[in-house]
Amino acid sequence: MRIIAKSTLKKFWEQSAYKDAESVLTSWYEEVRKADWKTPQAIKAQYSHASICKNNRVVFNIGGNKYRLVVEMQYRAGIVWIKFIGTHEQYDKIKVEAIDEY
Repeated sequence: MRIIAKSTLKKFWEQSAYKDAESVLTSWYEEVRKADWKTPQAIKAQYSHASICKNNRVVFNIGGNKYRLVVEMQYRAGIVWIKFIGTHEQYDKIKVEAIDEY
């Protein structure tokens, strides 16, 4: 999969409060980069705790469910577009289906 954009993840983990997210986000990035998801079911097969939402959005639990990562999937093009990364508290303040770039 092509992930847009790793810089969003890096910007997040470079914040002093979220330094612990670097290794788990890097692992997620590498796993997804190697994936070939054509359907939501393919995502669920690899990440059973991922939430499939409206508007082609998927929510991943990151770092033992400490963080939430929201992406928009473009299955035909093979693109994973990062829309949001944050804590549960931050996640609770967004509307998953409508959030644009973080």
